[in-house]
Amino acid sequence: MASSALPQSERLARLRLARSDNIGPVTFRDLMRYHGSAIAALEVLPELARRGGGKSAPRVASRASIETEIDASKKIGAKIIVIGDGDYPLPLAELDPPPPVISIKGDTGLFTRPAIAIVGARNASAAGCKLAGIIAHDLSVQGYNIVSGLARGIDTAAHRAALEHGTIAVIAGGQDIFYPSENRALQSEIGERGLVVSEMPPGTSPQARHFPRRNRIISGLSLGVVVVEAALRSGSLITARLALEQGRDVMAVPGSPIDPRASGANKLIKDGAPLVETAEDVMAAISTLGQRRFMEPPADLFASADGDDDDGVPETPDEDARKRVISALGPSPTPLDDVIRQTGFNTGLVRAILLELDLAGRLRRDAGDRVSLLDT
Repeated sequence: MASSALPQSERLARLRLARSDNIGPVTFRDLMRYHGSAIAALEVLPELARRGGGKSAPRVASRASIETEIDASKKIGAKIIVIGDGDYPLPLAELDPPPPVISIKGDTGLFTRPAIAIVGARNASAAGCKLAGIIAHDLSVQGYNIVSGLARGIDTAAHRAALEHGTIAVIAGGQDIFYPSENRALQSEIGERGLVVSEMPPGTSPQARHFPRRNRIISGLSLGVVVVEAALRSGSLITARLALEQGRDVMAVPGSPIDPRASGANKLIKDGAPLVETAEDVMAAISTLGQRRFMEPPADLFASADGDDDDGVPETPDEDARKRVISALGPSPTPLDDVIRQTGFNTGLVRAILLELDLAGRLRRDAGDRVSLLDT
């Protein structure tokens, strides 16, 4: 893989920006689109937060804290990759928005191979784990990386079965945090023989809000997602939904209609997901998508892709525009398109106001480009 083409000053600025308060992937992307560089974006953070009604300026990660994170990562054998680095994985670079920063430990050559995710219940049955392991092993023998989340049950079975030929574990905490604790040895082995990926700095314990971001990376790295034993309300179905939003395939292994652990997978099949029982079924289901190769990202990763007025620094929103956007929001997640239609503003102006609210700590972003106003 190519080495980083980013100037070191911009690379450090991107790390600082990604680690600053109230900045997730969407906010990072919009700041980069509007201001062209992380160096420029860092300078305007306090003013943007003030416009959004923030009571204080957001905490900006210091250069010293980033250098400490880099050193801590090196000590545990991990490497930090920033969006724009030459070895940033192409499937993730294709996402909108891509994760600004990932930490990796293990064989980075696995990023060059096609991958399929296998996810499912933590309290999986013995039969479900056995079948997940068979599918994972047979796919890995055929040259596919198996991606999963290192959880108990189906994830663990898939990782173990594919470890010899190639598996990628995406975790919700830092590279030095072992969760669940019983998978400590497995995580260490994947870090040596496979690849462990995280968005979080060393020392970060996994929290509930980290898991949807982890799930987004699991699906984002993969051509398709296979669901084995998942309840109707489960992280596995969140991963399946994210996969569909990313243009990935979703497949499901059927289960007994009287087993609640199979209800989510069975519903996916009812909704049109291909029914799969073997590795051959999976490869047949992704045969068209599997021929697709993730393309090199454009030189300007943060250029507007939708043709709306998103390029360059937008005109400063006036107070009336802010009030109209805020009035269109509420405590329930609202699709961005609905806010645009209700206000009559163009996408660029609405995104600029949402960016201010986000930096002020007044906005919540949910999957599917939905936003809600926080009661501060």
